[in-house]
Amino acid sequence: MKSIAIFTLSIITFFSPNLHAENSIHLKKETEKIKYDIVVAQDGSGNYKTVQEAFDAVPKLKSERTVIFVKNGTYKQVLTLEADRNNVSLIGEDSKKVILTYDNYASKINPSTNANYGTSGSSSCFIKGSGFYAENITFENASGPVGQALAIHIQGDKAVFYNCRFLGFQDTLYGGDARQYFKNCYIEGSTDFIFGGSTAFFDTCELHTKGGSAITAASTKDYVKYGYVFHNCKITGTGTNITDLGRPWRPNAAVVFLNTVMSDAVKPAGWNNWGKTENESTARYAEYNSTGIGAYKNERVKWMTQLTKEQAKVYSVENVLKTTYANPAVVDNWNPQKVIDLYQK
Repeated sequence: MKSIAIFTLSIITFFSPNLHAENSIHLKKETEKIKYDIVVAQDGSGNYKTVQEAFDAVPKLKSERTVIFVKNGTYKQVLTLEADRNNVSLIGEDSKKVILTYDNYASKINPSTNANYGTSGSSSCFIKGSGFYAENITFENASGPVGQALAIHIQGDKAVFYNCRFLGFQDTLYGGDARQYFKNCYIEGSTDFIFGGSTAFFDTCELHTKGGSAITAASTKDYVKYGYVFHNCKITGTGTNITDLGRPWRPNAAVVFLNTVMSDAVKPAGWNNWGKTENESTARYAEYNSTGIGAYKNERVKWMTQLTKEQAKVYSVENVLKTTYANPAVVDNWNPQKVIDLYQK
């Protein structure tokens, strides 16, 4: 194995109060430096040429953070961060120029097993380690509109994504039974492109729909209080009336949109019962202060909830993410802003 050097780079800040996913490097003030344990560069100027090599070099069960810097490039490889590689920070040089991609899909034959990859196995990137942090990274499934094809499958708890992009069609982003926080991210897809059982908070993100059944397909467990929370987000799309906000993959799906600007890509009804009327009594769907053409407050399905101002207050980052996914839940007061501040403050 190659030795791991310590790199320090001065970074110029491109910060603006309206920061969003189209911005690139914005790590710290230029007077500060960040230490990188590993540098990935396709041209050989770093420790490794591939991100998987960097993941494999992370010490197992390490309590301190391992910081990986990825130089611009398109890295085509199925990536797996194993469960015993914790507290990994993956920081890209430019959010639109560091692309982690592959093109597997659910019905594609896996040559090693001679069977289909299946939905969960089709991902371009598997994050199993806890405490993962990504910044300025594009996660992509490049297979196109071929059915289920994941860009990322997140299984580790306490995953944070800052200024990242997630590109695909059906089932772009799969959140497993754990907690995630997304800030200033761009997520695009078609049918159910944000799905799974996770408790996830999406803060000032853009959701871009290419059409399909729904943006979300949550499978929140019945004992889990919070599922997907979208806060100060915006919904854009490629057409008019082409998507619902959510449909329940499992009966107790929980999805809330707060202060979200919705384009006319959203259908007036807003929510879908996935062909089962019994889901209407169990799905936990709600909105607060939706705006834009697609808000259609008076045309939403009767079985969703329009929250009051007081009811909406409970959907804070602190409340949503403070407990583990266990049953019974354990309060650990996880604060994702702490890891963001390591690189942004």
